[in-house]
Amino acid sequence: MDNKRLFVDFHVIQTVPPSCINRDDTGSPKTAIYGGSRRARVSSQAWKHAMREYFKHELPEEDLASRTKYIRKKISEEIQKLRPHAGMDQCKEMAGLVFGQALSKNVAKKDKEKVKNKCNQEEQEALFFISLEQAKKLAALINEYANEKGELGEQDKKDLSQKAHEALRGNPSSEMLMFGRMVATDPSLNYDAAAQVAHSISTHAIHNEYDYFVAIDDLAPEESTGASHLGTTEFNSSTLYRYSTVNVMELAKWIENPEKIIKEFAKAFIYSMPTGKQNSFANRTLPDAIYITVREDQPVNLSGAFEEAIISRNGYSAPSIERLKEYVKKTYQNFVSEPLLALGTGEMLGEICKIDRVEDTLLHLEDYVKNCLCEKGVQ
Repeated sequence: MDNKRLFVDFHVIQTVPPSCINRDDTGSPKTAIYGGSRRARVSSQAWKHAMREYFKHELPEEDLASRTKYIRKKISEEIQKLRPHAGMDQCKEMAGLVFGQALSKNVAKKDKEKVKNKCNQEEQEALFFISLEQAKKLAALINEYANEKGELGEQDKKDLSQKAHEALRGNPSSEMLMFGRMVATDPSLNYDAAAQVAHSISTHAIHNEYDYFVAIDDLAPEESTGASHLGTTEFNSSTLYRYSTVNVMELAKWIENPEKIIKEFAKAFIYSMPTGKQNSFANRTLPDAIYITVREDQPVNLSGAFEEAIISRNGYSAPSIERLKEYVKKTYQNFVSEPLLALGTGEMLGEICKIDRVEDTLLHLEDYVKNCLCEKGVQ
């Protein structure tokens, strides 16, 4: 068994009725040209956002993270718990101070004050990904080093800078490790994302349609006729191929029992959905089929199954699953070895994987990944 690599791939076929779950800057459903035809598309970032929203309801707070420009507010809330008699303004000043000490550690000497001043602003120039544990560690450090007025001596600043940077580098949450962090001013604070999520595309060609609608004024005079508002909403319907992959060993560098968060990631990928125009379309659906593999060589995106758009007058779901199944067989026959484990949900996939209910499939996956890590000596 390869001790350096382990990947879990998730493949989903999912039908979405008339909807506009992910729009471009003109309000139109996003599309892409693939295989010479226009396909429905849901962007990677849209589905990742939906997954992060799903996490909020499923994971404990310590496994989550906040992507925000209001870093001072996040840290100051933890400082106030340690200094209940301090005013919020003082706590915010202390938060900006400790955040500035952390972020300025590795910048050029001439830029340190500039970075510190920016960190002490109410709103940062860029979003920053921070875990609850990191905020707590920074709060504890500034509480330890600052005097009653929240001020630091020169030697304290030097000592604090190193420790604050370490607090911000360590203590990542599971969510941060899954989706990664990029800090332009200090690459040492970056985390490589353990998860990758592909743009979802329809397995067939699509043509966007338009819904013409009117709104009536409930309190308009009786003699008033006609609508008070006219408009159109662009939409489409599609059967999507969705794909994501998780680098298990990247997670294992940072956390114990990564199989648990992989299971939660799988649930979020399977059950979440972007919410664009959901009140107008009520388009929330579940997958038609799920195919999960564990591999040691590399992740394998199977979107090539749909490079030639499916043509059908009897629905797209069954032909899409059949096309995926046949493509999997050819891929294993010609290019890569079969996976260590193949699991799935959806009767039509029985030829290429062990079929079970989603709950049992994910439990099996969790146990298998745990055993793989034990064999690799990781846990």
